[in-house]
Amino acid sequence: MNVKNKVVIVTGGASGLGLVTCQTLVAQGARIVAFDLNEDAGKALVSELGDHAMFAKVNVTDEASVAAGIAQAVAAFRRIDVCINCAGIATGGKTVGRNGPLALEKYTQVININLIGTFNVLRLAAAQMANNEPDENGERGVIINTASVAAFDGQVGQAAYSASKAGIVGMTLPIARDLAPLGIRIMTIAPGIFDTPMMKGMSDEIRDPLIKMVQSPKRFGQPSEYADLVSHIISNSYLNGDVIRLDGAIRMEPR
Repeated sequence: MNVKNKVVIVTGGASGLGLVTCQTLVAQGARIVAFDLNEDAGKALVSELGDHAMFAKVNVTDEASVAAGIAQAVAAFRRIDVCINCAGIATGGKTVGRNGPLALEKYTQVININLIGTFNVLRLAAAQMANNEPDENGERGVIINTASVAAFDGQVGQAAYSASKAGIVGMTLPIARDLAPLGIRIMTIAPGIFDTPMMKGMSDEIRDPLIKMVQSPKRFGQPSEYADLVSHIISNSYLNGDVIRLDGAIRMEPR
């Protein structure tokens, strides 16, 4: 699929990996709709990117909120071609810690936002994509989800986060099979540690041991590298139903 003039939903689009993805795709001629809860950041994004971008305040865990966001996108741009799910949280906590067992509501919150929120958005976006006329490859849409290397080698305190991201990995193939008759592809990216604003704000004491776990190149990933992979997945019609680790061959140690 050629991304030029395509309409792309990006959840978590007002910050981090989602923000850079929005910037990259608009530069390639796409029209983007950023779903986020941060209105100030969303408005700043639209101010930066102009008529090729819009912002919708969306809670990914709420069906009505997502449906309203999709309706806004269709009203503005008439269609949806691509859905990129970047929204997520990384709240940690040991299964049993100093204060006893991990609070169930904390575990549930991570699962709700990262896993159920991802599925909530993609299912509604896919239903809209199914209305598109297929292109020369028979494609009507592309979905790209964001997991994490924690899906495979989660650290101490990442039981909830790892479970949520492993769920995204695990549902990739069955969703690809579900959506194949509709001409909709799905892929998952499992990033390692990326130099987002959150990581930039951490001390060298925290950053340096993480960098040591990366094999090559010895650095954090750049958000532009995530966005470049997103762009390639959209354009490469034979990528479907699989997970790509984007991590410099990092394998996370227990701590």
